[in-house]
Amino acid sequence: MMALGEYHSNFADARDAGEGLFDEAALRSPFDRLDWFEALHRDCMASATPLIGIYREGKVALRLVLAVNSQHISAMANWYSFLWGPQWAGNPSAAEKGRLALAVARDLRSRGAMLTLAPIADAADAKLLEDALRTAGWDTERTETGRNHWLDTQGRSFDDWWAERPGALRSTVKRKSAKRAVAIAIHRDFSDALWDDYEAVYRASWKPAEGQPHFLRARARAEADKGTLRLGIARIDGKPVAAQYWSSDGSIAYIHKLAHVSEAESLSPGTLLTHALFRMAFDEDKVARIDFGTGDDGYKRDWMEASASLDTVEAWDPRQPSAWPTLGKRKAKRLAARLIER
Repeated sequence: MMALGEYHSNFADARDAGEGLFDEAALRSPFDRLDWFEALHRDCMASATPLIGIYREGKVALRLVLAVNSQHISAMANWYSFLWGPQWAGNPSAAEKGRLALAVARDLRSRGAMLTLAPIADAADAKLLEDALRTAGWDTERTETGRNHWLDTQGRSFDDWWAERPGALRSTVKRKSAKRAVAIAIHRDFSDALWDDYEAVYRASWKPAEGQPHFLRARARAEADKGTLRLGIARIDGKPVAAQYWSSDGSIAYIHKLAHVSEAESLSPGTLLTHALFRMAFDEDKVARIDFGTGDDGYKRDWMEASASLDTVEAWDPRQPSAWPTLGKRKAKRLAARLIER
C-alpha cells in the first residue's frame, strides 16, 4: 500500500487533518502536541515557516512537525524542548513505520537541501529516520549531541527512594533543614507576582540570560490553567533565593527550569527546594517518572537513576548546490580522520 502525504503550514489546518488520527492528550509527552509547537513557533521561531507533514497508510499515520528557513529544514524544537520525534497513530508495525518514513524522506528533497532533526530521545526513531533519509538519497549523519536524565518511581514512596540517595546529599538536606532558615512554597496557581519572583531569582543566578522569557511565562500560565503547574519558590527572610518550574503531566513530572541565588548557597535553598518538589512528585502527584530534561550536568546524577543519549540526525541533498559547501567540508573532515588513523 502506498503512503499518502500532505503538508500544512497552518496549525489549525494540521489539527483538522489529524482529527480522528492523533489523540493529542494521548501522545507520549507535551512536547509532541500541536499546542506546544504552535506556542514555540509563535514566541520563539516566528521567522520560520511551519511544515507539518502527515502521512497515512491505511489506518496508521506519521506526523512530523518541522520548520523551514530558506533551504534548511529543521525540527520544530529549541532549547526548551525535552525531545522531538515522529508521532505515530494507529500502532504501526516496524515495516509500516519504515515505509511512512521513507515516503517523507523522499518528498522532503523537494522542500529543502539541508535537514536537522533534534533532540531525538528514541534511538529507534533516530535510526529509522537516518535509514529512510539515506535510502531516499540524502547524505546523512547521526550524532549524540546531548543526554536526558530521568528516574522511574517504580511504586516507591519518597522516603524509600530518598534512603537510596547519596549520603552526602541526604546529609546536606538534613543539616540545612535543621536551620529552618529557608521557607519553601510550591504553587499550582499562576500569578504574575510569583513569576516575577521566579525571574528575579533566575536573573540573579549563575544561569545565562533567558532566551525567550515571555514564552516561559505564557507556558507556566497555560500549565496552571490545566492544573499541571508546579512552581517552587524558596525564600530567606521573605526574599526569593531559589526557584524551580516543573509541570506534572499525567504520569510524568518534568523539571523545566531551576535556579538559585549564589549568595544564598551556604543554606542550600536550591537543594532543599528540589527535595520538596521530588517529595510532591512521589507522594502527592504519584508520578511514574521524573524527567530532568536535556543536559548532562553532574548534579543530576545525585537525583536521577537513568540516562540516555539525545541524538541529532542531519542530512544534505547532494543534488542541490546549496548543500555542496557543507558536504565538501564533511568529506574533507572524513578524509582527514582516515589519514590520521593510518
